[in-house]
Amino acid sequence: MKVAFGFKTHSGWAVLVVLSEERDELAVVERRRIELVEETWAKQPYHAAEGIEREAAQDLVRRGIDMGERLALSEMKAAIKRERDRSNEVTGCAVLVGAPMPDWNTEQILAVHFRMHKAEGALFQNALVRAAERCKLKTVPVLEKELLQQASSRLGTRTDLVVKKIAGLGKSVGAPWGKDQKDAALAALMALHA
Repeated sequence: MKVAFGFKTHSGWAVLVVLSEERDELAVVERRRIELVEETWAKQPYHAAEGIEREAAQDLVRRGIDMGERLALSEMKAAIKRERDRSNEVTGCAVLVGAPMPDWNTEQILAVHFRMHKAEGALFQNALVRAAERCKLKTVPVLEKELLQQASSRLGTRTDLVVKKIAGLGKSVGAPWGKDQKDAALAALMALHA
């Protein structure tokens, strides 16, 4: 069976929904929380680096980014392996992302508190996008603020029908089936149709 991944990130972790579609019938193959940090400080590496000496700050941020990327790749490979073990073919991966960040360096990010939040939000999204690309998956970054409009356009159906279809999956899988899972499932559906 062909499946696709959908990811919704948070600071240091993400929701993964694996979705299949056969004859217009959607099914949740798997959903889980994946961890993208090993140490608490790495959830917000820019905040952890705030106020420390420039070189040490850059090193700490780099270690946080490297950890996120390493764990994202490890989790992506593990998810692909689970699907292969189920005899499924992963056809794509969608990651919900924010608006692109300007090309700020670490010092510029640390100078403005809002930039630290923006950079930390992008860190785990970017790590998952890069991991999917490194695993040779068809990768679909989806602007989170435009998720419903993009899904409606890509799937060629009305927004309310898309929302209803995704919400209905919760009945078959049970709790939790909140906004994170629904958004990740919708992103996965877009990857199936990419």
